[in-house]
Amino acid sequence: MNADPADQRKLLDLAELDGRIKRLRAAKANPPQAARVQELLAQRTTQTHELTRLIGLRDDLLAELARIEADVAVVDARAERDAQRLATSANAKEAQSLENELASLARRKSDLEDGELSVMERLETADSEVAAHEALIAATNDEGARLSAEAKTAVADATRDLEAAERDRAAIAAAMAADLVAMYDRISARGPGAGLLRRGTCEACMMVLSGTDMSAVRQAASDAVITCPECGAILVRTDESGL
Repeated sequence: MNADPADQRKLLDLAELDGRIKRLRAAKANPPQAARVQELLAQRTTQTHELTRLIGLRDDLLAELARIEADVAVVDARAERDAQRLATSANAKEAQSLENELASLARRKSDLEDGELSVMERLETADSEVAAHEALIAATNDEGARLSAEAKTAVADATRDLEAAERDRAAIAAAMAADLVAMYDRISARGPGAGLLRRGTCEACMMVLSGTDMSAVRQAASDAVITCPECGAILVRTDESGL
């Protein structure tokens, strides 16, 4: 194929724009923050499960504390009743029995209060663990929200730049020979479409052409479309080509 050398040089602009378009599409589909956002989502799921477990433990302690307090109330009521009966009893045997029961109730209340104190201490620890985990989840949510906002901005920027690059590419391609653009598109579908030949090196694949290949390039007509024997990209010749 033959094509105007000026059009061939424009292939370098197309190649540069295609590279930029590829990078922008990748940035639009996968902004830099995306991986961390996914990590945070998984992290929050784990943290939420742990918070549910901690709240369950705290609820168990609250239930245990309520049960002990109810038992203490029962003991107090019974002790008050026995004390009233003792105060009015004229029977020595009954009085002795009531005194024994009051002593037993006092020991029972002491045991319950010891248990109550232990549960309250454990409850204090449980409250602290729940609060700490809620703060952890809040921090995770804050970071996720911040990164999500940054990702949206990055996607919007990439979309804007992508649209501009695609417009530029369409304008350059429209001003070139259609068959040359078609050839470039076929080649670029599987790799670099075009590369500058600079001092005997194809800059599409950075391979140095052999002496035989360079001789063939020198003998080719100026408007001949030639390709790199290594990568197949269209070789764009300029004064820097070393011909």
